[in-house]
Amino acid sequence: MLAKTFVPRHLLDSRCFSSVNSKILKVGDVLREARVFSSEDVKGYAEVSHDWNPLHFDQESARKAGFENRLVHGMLVSSMFPRIISAHFPGAVYVSQTLHFRSPVYIGDDILGIVQATTLRETKNKYIVKFSTKCIKNHSELVVLDGEATAILPNLEMLQPSHLE
Repeated sequence: MLAKTFVPRHLLDSRCFSSVNSKILKVGDVLREARVFSSEDVKGYAEVSHDWNPLHFDQESARKAGFENRLVHGMLVSSMFPRIISAHFPGAVYVSQTLHFRSPVYIGDDILGIVQATTLRETKNKYIVKFSTKCIKNHSELVVLDGEATAILPNLEMLQPSHLE
């Protein structure tokens, strides 16, 4: 059985930048993006991954397995993390990710992806940054997915993605 994990309220309400005047990434900075996964998203992911598990496509199969509805692929949900990072740091190279799947994500759930910088290290004019990663469901504190990611960033200047402006 999956254990319920909750995200602290301050991460839901925190600003994206270290200070109002700075767009330079610092330890503790939080970046967020929301997304609702559709049936079309699940189908598209299955076409690329060849993961046609009936839990993603057949409501009766999902219910027989103990789920409320059809599931979104966990790896599709986790794809929010490199998306969030690369949207703020074009040219970022995503080098590692650990994942813990805590609770199911159903088609139509509103998911908030959160990445928080935990360590920064400069090396050869680039930056190795470790991020804590979390996805929460439906404006609650329920964590559906968490872990850590490491990315190599070309610089620490955060861009405000045009789709968020």
